[in-house]
Amino acid sequence: MGLDSAIDQAVRPLTDALSGVVFYKVSVFDAEVPLVVAWLIAGGLIFTIYLRFISVRGFTHAIRIVRGDYSDARAPGEVSHFQALCTAVSGTVGIGNIGGVAIAISLGGPGATFWMIVAGLLGMTTKLAECTLAVLYRHEHADGSVSGGPMYYLQHGISEGYSKRAGRAIGSFYALGIVIGCLGIGNMFQSNQAYVQFVEVTGGMDGSWFADKGALFGLVVACIVAAVIVGGIKSIARVTEVVVPFMAVLYVVGALVTIALNYEVVPMAIEAIVVGAFRPDGVSGGMVGVMVLGFQRAVFSNEAGIGSAAIAHSAVRTDEPATEGYVSLLEPFIDTVVICTLTALVVVTAMVADPSSADSGLAGIEMTSAAFARTISWSPYPLSLAAILFAVSTMFAWAYYGLKAWTFLVGDSKWRRLAFNLVFCAFAALGCMVQIDAVLDFSDALVFLICVPNILGLLLLAPKVRNEMTSYERKISNGEIESSRK
Repeated sequence: MGLDSAIDQAVRPLTDALSGVVFYKVSVFDAEVPLVVAWLIAGGLIFTIYLRFISVRGFTHAIRIVRGDYSDARAPGEVSHFQALCTAVSGTVGIGNIGGVAIAISLGGPGATFWMIVAGLLGMTTKLAECTLAVLYRHEHADGSVSGGPMYYLQHGISEGYSKRAGRAIGSFYALGIVIGCLGIGNMFQSNQAYVQFVEVTGGMDGSWFADKGALFGLVVACIVAAVIVGGIKSIARVTEVVVPFMAVLYVVGALVTIALNYEVVPMAIEAIVVGAFRPDGVSGGMVGVMVLGFQRAVFSNEAGIGSAAIAHSAVRTDEPATEGYVSLLEPFIDTVVICTLTALVVVTAMVADPSSADSGLAGIEMTSAAFARTISWSPYPLSLAAILFAVSTMFAWAYYGLKAWTFLVGDSKWRRLAFNLVFCAFAALGCMVQIDAVLDFSDALVFLICVPNILGLLLLAPKVRNEMTSYERKISNGEIESSRK
């Protein structure tokens, strides 16, 4: 028995127990609904109504903030609004945007796309609440650096209004979940998928020289990650502000070209998505079943309600927490409404044009790759490049998330940061050599478990979010805050 098998067997019972709790399902109209997904969607719906559909009202203003209209170089923080957004997007846009969407469609049909978009729109307001609080409660260090995120607003927010002991305990629990989660789904899984895609694009398991060189590839990935994360959020932001737009444009243009070349079936594909959302055929649980699949894919992709991205957003240069709240609502829009929807349209247009492809036996990224290749034979190559970039850039962001959670737990010092970064890079290399499913499943479940205290904390602190947004809107309307572009 290999080391990975031994670890897998040792961890599996604990993983199964945790997954059973986190992803516990209840039956609703013959559909199995995971409570954690219902909890996340309920949070998005509540915040959307409570904040008066600010995701719609504030969308244009968010774009103006990102392009620098309200920037102040003298404000506390470490990165610009654009850099903070790119870092956060790099953490959410990953393999799931390519493969996970195809899985949802293969299980729930084209209609899952509709509910995925709805969930993405609801998640925009949840993200706004998280990131506004992350800036409001962040800690500013003597050297000008900052630390923030759910562990800080859970600790201090709950301590202010309820109990200091409870605040510290909940904040620490959240931080522990991020530390463990970042090593699994934010690291090992990403490096493994980057390796798989690289092998595939260089000839596959039977033809690639790299097919049995996981250790070498892992070492290269670990070195790349180390070179980026050693400089902290400023270094990560400088890289992601280049990589994220490039990989997003590469993927979006490729998807749009593929969809355009199938223009004759696009109306039928859109009809299949809309009709399938309300009259799904052959899906367990009917409409509720396909709704759950779409919602699940969206919340797993954009992480709204989990709070991880708020750690990156908290590093922004601003003295108005609401500004980063506005910026952050763009993140689920980019991740889910744009990128996931384009993936879905590529897959669905291929299914409409060639119905046999729906029963091809392919799933995940292989299904998406086949959908691209049906239109442009060589398109799997740039798709694989995009997938590798998605995976590696996700590792950059999650390294920062884990580091901030680690220093929240053990204190901040040069040697403690170095120790965490070394462990993170070691796991990055390990991910290319072994695939310990139980460890990955455990970290996955733990990351979604921490959404429970996070959403609860957001609900308790919702009045503070609304006060910040109202105060900021008033300052904009009366001219206290002016745009640099008249």
